[in-house]
Amino acid sequence: MKIAQIPPLIESVPPRLYGGTERIASYLTEELIELGHEVTLFASGDSRTDAELVACCPEALRLAGSHDTLACSVLQLEALRKRAREFDILHFHVEYLHFPLVRQMGSRSVTTMHGRMDLPDYPRLFGEFRDMPLVSVSDQQRAPQKANWVATVHHGLPRNLYRPQDGGGGYLAFLGRMSREKRADRAIRIARRAGIELKMAAKIGVDDRPFFERAVVPLLEVPGVEFLGEIGEAEKNDFLGGARALLFPIDWPEPFGLAMIEAMACGTPVIAWRSGATSEVVEDGVTGFIVDSIDDAVAAIDRVGSLSRARVRSRFEERFTAERMAQEYVAVYEYLNRTDPERVRAGAAVGRGPLAPNPGVGAPIRGAAFGLWSAAQAKHAPE
Repeated sequence: MKIAQIPPLIESVPPRLYGGTERIASYLTEELIELGHEVTLFASGDSRTDAELVACCPEALRLAGSHDTLACSVLQLEALRKRAREFDILHFHVEYLHFPLVRQMGSRSVTTMHGRMDLPDYPRLFGEFRDMPLVSVSDQQRAPQKANWVATVHHGLPRNLYRPQDGGGGYLAFLGRMSREKRADRAIRIARRAGIELKMAAKIGVDDRPFFERAVVPLLEVPGVEFLGEIGEAEKNDFLGGARALLFPIDWPEPFGLAMIEAMACGTPVIAWRSGATSEVVEDGVTGFIVDSIDDAVAAIDRVGSLSRARVRSRFEERFTAERMAQEYVAVYEYLNRTDPERVRAGAAVGRGPLAPNPGVGAPIRGAAFGLWSAAQAKHAPE
């Protein structure tokens, strides 16, 4: 197939530092190429890919200090519009800005929603654009919003991106953003209660700085907490692999939580707050623990030694590889190309194994959809 991938322009693909959506777009693009597909990536000019790169801005907007991201996004959509008829499928990762354009063009498309779906204006938005096929990154993410969900596809990482390690550093790790939603302050309190060193690698966004300075900076003065700043891909393996556990004490409806599977790829268990998709990603008592309070988290730290780090890594390989992710997206693309558009608009579903009930319009297709997914798995499975 000829596939267009359209990620945000905020970060390069892959990002130099922080950037979950662009990272997933990169992993997917390269795996699709490995599967024999022809991929064109509409991204920033400093992106690195084996796909054909259409540079929609000279460099990624955040690190370039751009104050107007919308202008480049409009130029990105115009570059795509000029070439849209070349592709069998347009795969968007840019939320919803493209909806009116794609509806007008009539091109086959799918949009992966990477963010939270419980925002107050979303019922009107997705009610108007009920014809837009959407993919959720977890079943929990899609639950608040009626929309034309055609699949849930969990994120995945390249199998050999990280190597498992033994957690010999003995510290607890925090990886993410210094935002109110990610609750770095809660991670510090957990580590302090447990009496274990905490190492924090996190991005501080412009919007996150007030929270960081008010709620986190005073806690950094406590001995046993080390703030490393924002780290890139090369540093993550040692950072996560050396940790006793990853703390993921979020306070929002997490759509997926890429840091959790990055830790699992290193063999590191995850201690995650019960919110959003955490219980969908972490297998309680196998790859980590799901907790509801600081007391629970402290108790879980005492129990992580009972978990097999080799088992944590093997469950990553079974559930969260980029290869699996790409195969499932291929099944979605094939479904959308073979299915009458009216049926897609009616809310038919295809997805990951036996589908969860589709909260969108219409009823999910179970048997036929699962057969298509299974056929794609068999077709693209390694020898």
